[in-house]
Amino acid sequence: MGFVLFDGMTALDFVGFYEAVTWIGILKAREDVAWEFCADKSEVTDDRGMTVKIQRVKPDLSAYDLIFVPGGLSTRRLRSDTDFMNWLKTASPVPYKVSVCTGSLLLGAAGFLEGRRATTNPSAYELLAPYCAEVVKSRLVRDGDIFTGGGVSASLDLGLYVVESLTDAAFTKEVQAKMHYPYYWSPKRPIPLAGCVNQSPLKAVPGLKPENGFVVFSHVSKFRKARTFSFSPLPHVP
Repeated sequence: MGFVLFDGMTALDFVGFYEAVTWIGILKAREDVAWEFCADKSEVTDDRGMTVKIQRVKPDLSAYDLIFVPGGLSTRRLRSDTDFMNWLKTASPVPYKVSVCTGSLLLGAAGFLEGRRATTNPSAYELLAPYCAEVVKSRLVRDGDIFTGGGVSASLDLGLYVVESLTDAAFTKEVQAKMHYPYYWSPKRPIPLAGCVNQSPLKAVPGLKPENGFVVFSHVSKFRKARTFSFSPLPHVP
């Protein structure tokens, strides 16, 4: 896997996906899984000043089986950066291309979204429209070998969705437990995978009905304080 990073990226876009998908290698769900941080320079700095050291500077991205592109305000500028975009286009034959937030603008500018359906941060729907067949206003979208996610925290769900697509539901549930992240809603199934907070399962709130496309779940912690979480139905685009 190649993580395509750049100055001005949003760290959670990158780290959320990274945390989820690398469990495939850590838990050996598939053989020979490895990952590298790639960029057009030896270090990149996110939009809040965090610096990430890069392992591969402008490698040929076609060598990877999966590339991931995070978002960030700088994606708007990078679309017009000829050197960066020519490098990104070397990923054309890569079997799986994944982006979250405005990273899809870069996939689109590289020509990877032509004739495809995709999503992005809601603030960038209009910017994405010229690059794809349809902008889907959803948290997760898959169209063939292209996976795109919505804004920022969608990186966690996107990572788990890619994990589930490359392995199975049972392994994804195991990764969820490792991450202590109970909120993932799988587009592959009509209900969320089982999760836990403080070791207690999430349960539907009696008497509540879905409103405006959201299903509400609640949890009572060990301090007996009620918490409420919302899950949006995420259409799977085959």
